[in-house]
Amino acid sequence: MLRTSSKPAYDAREAKLRALMVAALAGDAIAYRAFLRELAAHLRRFLGKRLQGRPDDIEDLVQECLIAVHDKRQTYDPSQPLTPWVHAIAGYKLADHLRRNAAGTIARSDFDDEPDEAASNSQGAADAARDVAKLLARLPDRQRLPILHVKLQGLSVAEAAGVTGLSVSAVKIGIHRGLKALAAMVGRRA
Repeated sequence: MLRTSSKPAYDAREAKLRALMVAALAGDAIAYRAFLRELAAHLRRFLGKRLQGRPDDIEDLVQECLIAVHDKRQTYDPSQPLTPWVHAIAGYKLADHLRRNAAGTIARSDFDDEPDEAASNSQGAADAARDVAKLLARLPDRQRLPILHVKLQGLSVAEAAGVTGLSVSAVKIGIHRGLKALAAMVGRRA
């Protein structure tokens, strides 16, 4: 949920990005360049909170997200908020990156004689991310998507509702039921 003090800044950023995107969709090349520049800065902050201490990964993901936004720009509905749409794209790119990174970490560790402590910590995080992804994949979309957007990507319930097309109460119910189902799955595995 957005803090009250950050809501005006969020609203201003949303309005600026949305106006630039709408102008870009209308063919304004200067607005599109400005949109990409502003969006890159926004994505660095958004991804930086999720990948602290990994600046190279952040920059790679920013570029992947910008390419994805460029490729999908015609699917954006100008009557809807832009930031949740962008955050959904960034979230999927982040999940893909974590999966790729986890697979690469596993493959490399098979050849290491004595992995150092940092490598084993990143291995544990990669294993956990993979396990969470597997568990989430077993949930129906009406539960999986609210958990993904709100709990993992940090969107507000209202933003998640905008991205998923669910009502705010359906997002809350989906999170509650999904977390309950995940707890039951984990309980059965233990």
